[in-house]
Amino acid sequence: MELQVTNSPFNQEQAELLNRLLPTLTGAQASWLSGYLTALQSQAGVSSPESTQVHQGNTTAESSAPKEVTILFGSQTGNCSGLAQKLSKRLSEQGAQVTVSSMSDFKPNSLKKVQNLLILVSTHGEGEPPDNAISFYEFLHGKRAPQLEGLAYSVLALGDTSYEFYCQTGKDFDKRLEELGGKRLAERVDCDVDFDEPAADWMNAVLKALSEGNGAAASSAQTVDAAQIAAGETEYSRTHPFQAEILENLNLNGRGSDRETRHVEISLEGSGLQYEPGDSLGICPENHPELVDQLMAAMDWNPEETITINKQGDQLALREALLRHYEISVLTKPLLVQAAKLSGSEPLKELVGPGREQELKAYMVERDLLDLVQDYRLKGIPAPSFTGILRKLPARLYSIASSSKAYPDEVHVTVRTVRYEAHGRDRYGVCSVQLAERLASGGSLPVYIQHNPNFKLPVNPDTPVIMIGPGTGVAPFRAFLGEREETGAEGKNWLFYGDQHFSTDFLYQTEWQRWLKDGLLTRMDVAFSRDMDHKVYVQHRMLEKSRELYEWLQEGACVYVCGDEKKMAHDVHATLAIILEREGGLSPEAAAEYLLQMQQEKRYQRDVY
Repeated sequence: MELQVTNSPFNQEQAELLNRLLPTLTGAQASWLSGYLTALQSQAGVSSPESTQVHQGNTTAESSAPKEVTILFGSQTGNCSGLAQKLSKRLSEQGAQVTVSSMSDFKPNSLKKVQNLLILVSTHGEGEPPDNAISFYEFLHGKRAPQLEGLAYSVLALGDTSYEFYCQTGKDFDKRLEELGGKRLAERVDCDVDFDEPAADWMNAVLKALSEGNGAAASSAQTVDAAQIAAGETEYSRTHPFQAEILENLNLNGRGSDRETRHVEISLEGSGLQYEPGDSLGICPENHPELVDQLMAAMDWNPEETITINKQGDQLALREALLRHYEISVLTKPLLVQAAKLSGSEPLKELVGPGREQELKAYMVERDLLDLVQDYRLKGIPAPSFTGILRKLPARLYSIASSSKAYPDEVHVTVRTVRYEAHGRDRYGVCSVQLAERLASGGSLPVYIQHNPNFKLPVNPDTPVIMIGPGTGVAPFRAFLGEREETGAEGKNWLFYGDQHFSTDFLYQTEWQRWLKDGLLTRMDVAFSRDMDHKVYVQHRMLEKSRELYEWLQEGACVYVCGDEKKMAHDVHATLAIILEREGGLSPEAAAEYLLQMQQEKRYQRDVY
């Protein structure tokens, strides 16, 4: 629909700009813009005519929430951002003036003015805050943090129970806000990877507390259910994926490589799913049939037995449920604690008891449910009881390796196949081996788009871009360059790439060479670690080109890092700091501040895992 100047408060130039912009917006962009405008109005103390009409026409909604609520989110992959927008919408419907902001965009000095604060934050890596929460986290835990006696707050923490420091960042925020004098509106809720129901419960507790705090009956607060949390912007979402056809499934590694990396091209035709470079593809995988059959045999279960798989009462045959619904390849502490209670096994109770933390941690490494069953002789527990303590099989997220402008109605991913031997048995990466062994061209698999607002190309097409992506971390940069080629972006592009061997492991080699020849890729530096007497990695190439890299930074270049978080990302970060010290004459403290400022300005973005 085209905006007519005569029917709007905009002048001719503004209307033309809007008419060019609005048709190009994705659902995620439109939602973000709506929240952004709401936040501006809230900060300015102004309500739009439309919101005023809603408040006047619904006195119950107006009285059921306080005037101002601030929602801050810290998110690495976009889940907390999406939840924050849904909570904001519900609060606005109840008459609240809502400010929604990424923690990196929030001015910490204004925290003292906030009356009602809702924190939604994930935990990254080994108990660390996500990138866009680092600055606010450090402020709140530093000496400059103000006393917050007048603050009412609540925290929703997202995490993964397979990690040792489960939901640690959310726990830290919750504890620190209390130390500073804040009072909880509602108790913190910690969410595992299947977060819809606990997130809905937390939102309802918050809505109830806010409505009661404003003198309204608790029943006047609208409730949220898990289906509303799970609903996507299109028909297909994480809980209702699109059954997509596989167009191509190729091994990118050459003959003789000890690695296998699949390039998978998937059709999105008819789905309505849209994505941008930097987003991820969620794949709902299946467990390895061999592991499922071994588990059922070890427990003496009937594969055809029907079990209930969720609170809604849906039922599946046991084998089907173990293949597609339950996680059986990873052990977590909550699972072992529940298994100890369910089985009554004294040795297992001892393992999960106090004083055995390190032994428990070591036991869970590279073991699965079959190991647990065999090691602690759990045979005999009925299938409905045992599956009741299992968590849902989580989807796998892969950085998208294509531009939708270059490949309409398609999405490409780059997946390294995981196979290894541990504790006397062969082990398999759940999704990677399914793609490598059991899904060929013409097959299908359930997918959805995970939008990631924290890993995006610069808005200005003239901005230089530095991309650092060893191994499969190069995937999103294939999408970045494809997008910049299609849009005619003039900004320079520099890629650092590394793997083991030049001859067998140079992923997408012909495409990089074509882009170098065409001038789209300004320069490329590679590091093949096993081709030399001493190992060379991408950070070594960065140091070799430190002068040029620093000059690019001074020109305003954006830096993107994708790949392994535990070692590579830390080494690259340390190398950037060294370059700033060496070439810019900065102290270590000033270099750290420079990188933090780059993150806040969205000039330094990471997609690490």
